[in-house]
Amino acid sequence: MKYADVDKIYQDVPLDKIPWNSETPPDALVELVQSGKVRPCKAIDFGCGAGNYAIYLAGQGFEVSGVDSSPAAIKIAAETSEKKGVRCRFIVADLLGDMHGVKETFDFGYDWEFLHHIFPEDRENYIKNVYNVLKPGALYFSVCFSEKDPQFGGAGKFRKTKLGTTLYFSSESEIRDLLSPYFVIQELKTIEINAMVGSHYAVSVLSKRR
Repeated sequence: MKYADVDKIYQDVPLDKIPWNSETPPDALVELVQSGKVRPCKAIDFGCGAGNYAIYLAGQGFEVSGVDSSPAAIKIAAETSEKKGVRCRFIVADLLGDMHGVKETFDFGYDWEFLHHIFPEDRENYIKNVYNVLKPGALYFSVCFSEKDPQFGGAGKFRKTKLGTTLYFSSESEIRDLLSPYFVIQELKTIEINAMVGSHYAVSVLSKRR
């Protein structure tokens, strides 16, 4: 099964028509910051897309780098942060392979509804990359579509979207098994998220790098 050309989506589709692109930071991420569970530090946004949430965190006092495989998305993110007068660093990198462009390590890393774009056979490579750029004891926060969600037909683990992307819907146990060799899981739960296309269920995990 092949991945869709996400760079082409960012080149051809208006941002307001890309369903995962939202300028409003998600409640679960905001709650982490406002509760003090995650305090301003060096942070990295994996699969940052147009950079909205990296820009949000930078506005909260974080030193943020955003990473994405799409040069078009990174260009949009850099232009947006400059327009808003917010300092972020945005890097093009293969999150499933070569991350040589990321030369620092970080205290906090997160991916918001990015992991469900990665097929199971590639997830360990991705998590190893996450592990390698986080400092020992760093927090890692991840949210991805739950297999309990009825989106896109609600049947099967793999589901196709109108944009031509294929998503993989996870169980809590899959996420636990994926992370446990590299991270100590602090919170793992299924949450309901309100988004542009209505509410949906997602697996949310907060963990600490071993």
